[in-house]
Amino acid sequence: HVQLVESGGGSVQVGGSLRLSCTASGRPSKRNCLAWFRQAPGKEREGVATFYTGGGAAYYADSVKGRFTVSLGAAEDSVDLQMNSLKEDDTAVYYCAAASFCPPEHLFVADRFDSWGQGTQVTVS
Repeated sequence: HVQLVESGGGSVQVGGSLRLSCTASGRPSKRNCLAWFRQAPGKEREGVATFYTGGGAAYYADSVKGRFTVSLGAAEDSVDLQMNSLKEDDTAVYYCAAASFCPPEHLFVADRFDSWGQGTQVTVS
C-alpha cells in the first residue's frame, strides 16, 4: 500500500509560479512511477506529468510542456512539480498518483495508477 501527500498549492496571479510536492511512503515497488494529474470543475481528470523514480525520465502533457517540470524533491521520497508561467486554465485540484509501472501508452491514464493523494488546490487568476 502506498500513501501520498501533496503540498504547496495556493493562489497565484497569471504568469506566476508555484511548486507542488508529493511525499510518498509505502512499498517502493508500488511507486516506481509517480504522476501528477489535475481536475478542474466540470472536467475530467487530466494527466499533467509522469516521472520514473528509478531512471528519472519525465513526460509531460502538451498543455504544460515547457512550463512545468517534474523532478525528485529535496525531501526524501518526494517528487516536486515546478509550475511556471501559470495560466487561468491551470486552475484545478492537483493530485499525485503512484503506480508500479506505467508503459508509454498509459503515462497519463488515471485508471493505471493505484494510489492517489488527497489533492491540493491551485488557483490562477
